[in-house]
Amino acid sequence: MSTDPDPGPFWPEGYARVILDEVDSTMAEAARRAASLSKPTWIMGRRQTAGRGRQGRAWAQPGGNLGATLIYRPEASPAEAAKRSFLAANALFEALAIFVDRSRLSLKWPNDVLLNGGKVAGILLESSGNGPFVDWLSVGIGVNLRSAPPAEPGVAFAPVSLLGEGGEPVAPEVFLTVLAGSWATQEGKLAAFGFERIRADWLRHAARLGETITARTARDEITGLFDTIDENGNLILITGKGPRAIAAADVFF
Repeated sequence: MSTDPDPGPFWPEGYARVILDEVDSTMAEAARRAASLSKPTWIMGRRQTAGRGRQGRAWAQPGGNLGATLIYRPEASPAEAAKRSFLAANALFEALAIFVDRSRLSLKWPNDVLLNGGKVAGILLESSGNGPFVDWLSVGIGVNLRSAPPAEPGVAFAPVSLLGEGGEPVAPEVFLTVLAGSWATQEGKLAAFGFERIRADWLRHAARLGETITARTARDEITGLFDTIDENGNLILITGKGPRAIAAADVFF
C-alpha cells in the first residue's frame, strides 16, 4: 500500500491519491476512509477482488486496467451530486481521447463510455447522508486499459479495451493522473458555468443522439427518439405518446 503526499508535477492541486496493491473494492475502501479524509481523494487498487458496477453487478479488473474511486464532499444536494455522473463521463472521455482518436469514443446514457461501440469504461456513484446535502460522494470508475473481460451471454455492449481497439498502451497510474486532471477541469467548468455547460459537453459526444433507442426500466420498456437529456440529467425520448422523461434505465440500441 502507498499513500502519495506528492504524486508528481502533473497531479492536480488540492487532490490526494492513495494506491493499493490489492483491495476488495475501491468503493468499499472509500467508504471506510471517508471520515478521516481532509481533501478530495482518489483511491486506486491495482487489483480488486470484489469490484462492482451498477445494480450490484460484478466488475472484473484484469491486471493493467484501472479501478479507482474519487471520494469527496461536493457541497451538493443528493440530486445535484447525482449529476456528477455526467461530469465523470466528460472527464473520462477527455482522458481517453489522449490515448485514442476521440472520434471513436462516445458516451452512453447514463454512465458508460463506448469505444468503437463497445464498453471501455463504466461509472458508479454512491453518496451518504440524510440531510439537505450529501456527506460524501464516491465516484467509482473502471477502465479497460489493457484487456477486456469476457462478454456475458446476451450483453448488449460487449466489453472492449483501449489497447485492444488500437489505443496507446498506458499504465493505470499514468491514466489516473490524466483522469484526475481532467476531473479537476470539469469541476472548474461546473463551478464557473453550472450544469448546463456539463450537459452541453456531454451531449456533444452522446451515442445515438437523434436516433431511435430503447430504455428498459424496472417497470417497462420505452422506445423512442433520443432527443436530449434535461436539466436534471433525465433521458428524454420522443415516443408515439409524446416526450418521456426517464430518470433511470438501461439503454439499448
